[in-house]
Amino acid sequence: MHEHFHATEEEKVHRYVIFMIDEKTKEVVVEKTGDPGESYDDFIASLPDDDCRYAVYDFDFVTEENCQKSKIFFIAWSPSISRIRAKMLYATSKSRFRRELDGVHYEIQATDPTEMDLDVLRDRAR
Repeated sequence: MHEHFHATEEEKVHRYVIFMIDEKTKEVVVEKTGDPGESYDDFIASLPDDDCRYAVYDFDFVTEENCQKSKIFFIAWSPSISRIRAKMLYATSKSRFRRELDGVHYEIQATDPTEMDLDVLRDRAR
């Protein structure tokens, strides 16, 4: 798990990592990784419509001073139509899991895609 996060953060091996909680073991496991060339739309499409996930996204942008920057976002995805039990499991595990991820710059809690669209990331990253 940590190796995937650090590969995203330091080595730019992944554009994103999506984590899920294994319901049997209650362990956080990597569900999917995105290649550096994948778009934000690819990332959003990889999140389930009806189940919770954690995700780390490496957001590249250009500042007003024309400097290339990168910020790591932790996203707690909890769609409103997901099961109550899943929402509770992810909510109670989030802070412990989040603490293990050194190097995250920003955190977003989202219940629908509009709460984490590219404009939201741009505004937070400034």
